[in-house]
Amino acid sequence: MGKWQAWLAQDAVNVHLETWWKRFQADENAEVFVPLCGKSLDMLWLLEQGHRVTGVELHASAVDAFFAENAVPAERTEQGAFQYYRSHGLGIYCGDFFDLTAEHVQDCRYVFDRAALVALPPEMRVDYVTHMHKILPAGSQLFLIGMAYDTSKMSGPPFSVPDEEVKTLFANGFSVERVASSDDPSLLGGLEKRGLDRLRENIYFIHKHSS
Repeated sequence: MGKWQAWLAQDAVNVHLETWWKRFQADENAEVFVPLCGKSLDMLWLLEQGHRVTGVELHASAVDAFFAENAVPAERTEQGAFQYYRSHGLGIYCGDFFDLTAEHVQDCRYVFDRAALVALPPEMRVDYVTHMHKILPAGSQLFLIGMAYDTSKMSGPPFSVPDEEVKTLFANGFSVERVASSDDPSLLGGLEKRGLDRLRENIYFIHKHSS
């Protein structure tokens, strides 16, 4: 397992999701989009809260592992550029995020991004936000976890995306509220093995404008 995959493959639900989701005030039974979802346990937690979940993940091995490790049965079909895995309340598109269209996420009014923006190098982050704006329904709400750290001590992924950059990336067509920050040592999640001794995670609620 690579260093990035090791950081992603945490064996618990994200602490910020558990802490802040209620304040995020997602509608009951609403569908939540999880970009670059990997095999995140956060998807199961969202299902347990009564939400439907749609994910997208490039690597079939991660999608297969998610269903196998959690003993979740799934039906797989081909849908255009994607292999689509479907289970009760959950669907995952296996393929390139940038191949998604508005039709794929037309029912997703909420987004949980823990590991998508920070997975991308600088030159791709603008494209990511632009595509997200293109495909999400008007009025969508994003719960974003960003991170900032001393890049002289570690190179990504996960990449450092400081507060100023997040606000710049989402400056057009979105409004951004940073609701919390934390530099608790437990957030390192093994990154200290790569030379990092401190990082700050920022939690954002982001609203896509209606027009």
